[in-house]
Amino acid sequence: MCMRLKLAKVKWFSGLFCLIALLTLAGCSEERRTKVVDYPIGKPFMYGNKVVLKGTGTKDELKKLSTDLNNYWDDSARVRKEQRFLLWYRIKNPPIYDSLNIIRSVNFMNAYLNSQGYYYASFKDSIHKDSIGDQIRVNATITINQGKNISIDSVGYQLDDSTLQQLAKQRMGESDIKKGSPYSKQLISAELDRMIGIYRRNGYYKLIREDLYAEIDTTDISLIELTLDPFKQAELIAASARKRRQNPTWNVTIKKRPTTDSSKLTQFKVANIYYYPETKITDVIDSLTTAKGFKEEQHADNYMRFQVGKFKYQPLKEHTFLSKGELFNEESYFKTMNTLGQIGAWQQVDGKIIERDKDSLDLYFYLVPALKQNFTVDLEGSRNTGDIGAGNLFGISTNLSYKNRNVWKRAIQSITNFRTGVELNLNLGNNNSNQQLVQTFNISAGHTFAFPKIIQPFKNWKALSTVDNKRTLLSFNAAYVDRKDYYKLRSILGSWGYEWKKVQRRSDDTWLFKPINVELYSLDTLPGLDTLFLKNPFLRNSFNTGNIYSQSLSYTKTINAANRKSHFIRLGLEETGLIFGLFKGLRNDIYRYIKVEAEYRQTKKWEKSEMAYRAFGGMGYNYGNYPGNKEISTLPFFKQFAVGGPYSMRAWGLRQLGLGSSNTYDSILTSSFRDRYGDMVLEFNAEYRFTMATIAGVKIGSALYSDIGNIWNLKKDPSDPKASFSLSNLANDLAIGVGTGLRLDFNYFLIRLDFAYKVKDPMRTVNGGWMSIKNFNWTDIRSNGREVSNYALQLGIGLPF
Repeated sequence: MCMRLKLAKVKWFSGLFCLIALLTLAGCSEERRTKVVDYPIGKPFMYGNKVVLKGTGTKDELKKLSTDLNNYWDDSARVRKEQRFLLWYRIKNPPIYDSLNIIRSVNFMNAYLNSQGYYYASFKDSIHKDSIGDQIRVNATITINQGKNISIDSVGYQLDDSTLQQLAKQRMGESDIKKGSPYSKQLISAELDRMIGIYRRNGYYKLIREDLYAEIDTTDISLIELTLDPFKQAELIAASARKRRQNPTWNVTIKKRPTTDSSKLTQFKVANIYYYPETKITDVIDSLTTAKGFKEEQHADNYMRFQVGKFKYQPLKEHTFLSKGELFNEESYFKTMNTLGQIGAWQQVDGKIIERDKDSLDLYFYLVPALKQNFTVDLEGSRNTGDIGAGNLFGISTNLSYKNRNVWKRAIQSITNFRTGVELNLNLGNNNSNQQLVQTFNISAGHTFAFPKIIQPFKNWKALSTVDNKRTLLSFNAAYVDRKDYYKLRSILGSWGYEWKKVQRRSDDTWLFKPINVELYSLDTLPGLDTLFLKNPFLRNSFNTGNIYSQSLSYTKTINAANRKSHFIRLGLEETGLIFGLFKGLRNDIYRYIKVEAEYRQTKKWEKSEMAYRAFGGMGYNYGNYPGNKEISTLPFFKQFAVGGPYSMRAWGLRQLGLGSSNTYDSILTSSFRDRYGDMVLEFNAEYRFTMATIAGVKIGSALYSDIGNIWNLKKDPSDPKASFSLSNLANDLAIGVGTGLRLDFNYFLIRLDFAYKVKDPMRTVNGGWMSIKNFNWTDIRSNGREVSNYALQLGIGLPF
């Protein structure tokens, strides 16, 4: 015990010394931590450049403007500073200082400000020279008052064609140009793109972006008034100039350029559609159109040309969003190519349009088949150390996968998986001589058919005609889990479901609905678990056997905002027993519960760093009697929530946190089985990620993070009240961990090593669960005498969220 305390003290002083050294280095000026190599001796060279904004605006607007303006330094005035090993920087081959480069930089910045609607900006540059040894360092600063942004006073359309004018007015509400909107060239360009998109979706195949332009009117109408008094005219001009600077406004009118080509105003219709589903990657598309030797199938007004016959016509027709006789829609044309390419049966889809008559178009689709079958082997590993007694675990698993991308020639995807893995106890013999090396063994096999359409038993649902990537999923899975000395779980699962996606401009919505989900379970409790039941009867609630007949619905939304922010939202609902529980023959053999989950993630990225947030909550409520035991009121353990490990509450070992602030697991259980499961979970995560260096193409990064959360039972148990969720006790129940880590990013995968410390542990009996700076400890002693770590080291693949 004495040796352990000395070791903890050495670790504490070593960690404190490293922290002080790191803070001291960080406190040094960046100039002292920057090394210049290959510089011109005896000549002034660019060492630093900075843009300072003095104008008005919100904090976010000024920050974005300043960041963008720093990208407009002339190449010969730009300082390229490389970050090396977190705190150190290097400048290699700095450019020689030349005042003309500063002038060019001002011109570039002014042009950029003009494009953003700032036409009254003022610039002032300052040059500061420092001599250090044989180096003459130049720091250039450009101070900018960007003035006030020009706003749009009115927007109109003058297109000299009644149909074009009518379409523009019908869709005017979709425009981002509104009265009072800040003017920018990007905004005008986006409006011209929007207008062309409208027309090309309505048959105007030959109308292009260059046929439209925006006329900007900056005239002050008060200057048009005639006056014979020159002094009055001068006064009006001066007043107009002041008005433009104080509140500059412009009028925008979208117009069509004059043209002699009458076909630009012709609305084209779709004629015939041709498919080439066996195109080779080496084929020249132009020659295929007239090539001989193809077999041809005609289906109404569509044609399929092939040589071998690897595909049926049906999946081609089902994923084509154009038909003969309707106006050509460019959006539907590209959607057809994208959808056919996303099915999986084809690796590449190209298209070609040929004018047939004065107002008709033949469409050709050339599809290159993907490799029909492939076999993959994946090896996965994870390590977490969160418990001296049993939390030092190493998991390894192998996943074998076979995929067929064109079952029955109908582009149906077939996936077969075989997975096996073990969980090893690396603390063998430390506290319990009866512990085994293999703690958990699992094996599973599954098969899934993905049909590239919605298969409905009744009339087709018209609302699904507008969504993308529609699939029907038929899945089967069988699994076996052996938790040594405690339980053996066998399961057979089958489900029928539908998946579809709605793709929008900056977001994607994905739905997964399973109207039929059948799960059959068989649980054998072994002597180790039976012994625990005697010590903790409530534990028996989770380890029960039965079957599940359920329906589930999940919704996922991803949003990629323009300000480098991304959002992820996931909602899930599962209900079991509501319908099938009405049948008396099944009522006593199935579970009856409802389970909901919600998750939100946000990421904001900068050049070399990002900030990530996550909030997750879940709850399962048992509203029926469990098979064979009417007193059980929790979910089965394989449907409950657990936290801890490399991807959740990283300061705790896998499944080693909870329930609430109950110490039942610590005071009663002395064996190696301390897995915790709950009916409710709350978790909040924040992580700042940054890149330290890049070596041989591998990005070396780190992170600072905090995890907050816990799990609870939903229904109260008089024998263990602290394990149940209570809003009044939430502050006491929440666990808090903080940490840092090392990430090796190989682009195609990322290896993560995280270290976390328990800042607040609900199991601590002193200081309200909070850590003590004065009496800092790396370990704690539980009420049953077991020693647990206050930290955890986690090894994972990929980001935690």
